[in-house]
Parts: sequence; C-alpha cells; structure tokens
Amino acid sequence: MRKILFCSFILIGSSGAMAADVTNSRPPVSEGSFTWSGGYIGIQGGGGWASGDFSGFGINGSEDANGGTLGGFVGYNHQFHNNLVIGIEGDLEYNWNEQQVFGADFGTDWAGSVRGRIGYAFDQALVYAAAGWATTRGYVEVPGLGEDEKAFNGYTVGAGLDYAFSNQIFGRLDYRYSDYGDKDLQGINVDVDQHAVKIGLGVKF
Repeated sequence: MRKILFCSFILIGSSGAMAADVTNSRPPVSEGSFTWSGGYIGIQGGGGWASGDFSGFGINGSEDANGGTLGGFVGYNHQFHNNLVIGIEGDLEYNWNEQQVFGADFGTDWAGSVRGRIGYAFDQALVYAAAGWATTRGYVEVPGLGEDEKAFNGYTVGAGLDYAFSNQIFGRLDYRYSDYGDKDLQGINVDVDQHAVKIGLGVKF
C-alpha cells in the first residue's frame, strides 16, 4: 500500500511541476477577478479504507480492505454573484483494496461516482460539500471455487477544498464516505462501505 501511495503522490507531484510551469507563464490571479464557473478535468490519488460485513453459511463478521486509489475526474461549476457555487462532477478510479477473509480474498477494484456539489468561493479558494451516486466492483475469490464479482451501487457524501493557483490550474483536498450497499458473492452476503482521502490537480477551462 505504501508503494502504491508513493507512486500516486509522485504522479500527482510531477503533474504539479508541469502545472507550475504553465502557471509561471500566465499572469497571477488578481483578487476579485477569479471565477469558478466553467468545466474542468483532473487527476487524483490517495488512500481508501474499505470495510466489508459478511453473513451466510453460519458466518458473521467484518473485515477491512485498505489500499491506494488513483483516477481522474471531470465536472462543471457555476458561480453566482454572491459567491455561491453549484456544480456536477463525475470520477473514475482504481482501488487497490484486498484482504483475506475466512480463507478467501475479498476486495474492490474499479469505482466511480456522479456527485452534485455546492460550495462557497473565497476568491481562489472553494470550500464545498458533495453527495450523489457511487458504484464499485467488489469480488470474493475462494480457493477451488474461483472468483465471483459484482457491481455494488449506493451513495456517497463528502467535503473538500479546491484552491486555484492560476486562472486555469487548481489543487484539491477531498474526503468522502461511500456506502455501496450489499450483494451476494459466493453465496455470502457482503455489505461494503469506504472512507477515502484524496489529493488532486485539475485544469479549468
């Protein structure tokens, strides 16, 4: 997990260095001139702390499956004159979450969400809350029985901070909680949720 997180931060850091070159070639943002209105795209990475509750065949218990996460996001904001900002955002990422449970491998890999956002802009800083639909692919692999995987669907809520370094480049710190609901895998009912903290770098159009 440490290697995955290190690689994620190196990737984001190198992107930040390139963004700094772009920023240095543009005039600085003057106070009161910046707006969050418009589309944007970016990359993000961090850590995810997933938990699974298992029941069936006389088995009842829970186990954590923690790992790194890396992906991208795209969205659109509209800023009103009173600095209120509303928007919509979608993301897709890969989670390296896996743990052994009762002799089987349990984990999640691909995940995505579509979230509505509402926030308040302090010039270049945007504080926001977000909520919406979330999905992830969960799996259980049992020796001798193979792997069973299904798409879990639920909701996500969270909050974060976007900060603009220039009129085009912004950084992000984001926290979210996702409840993906439950599915039956290998005859066992599995209920999955996750906490995640991510940093990101975006380009605004």
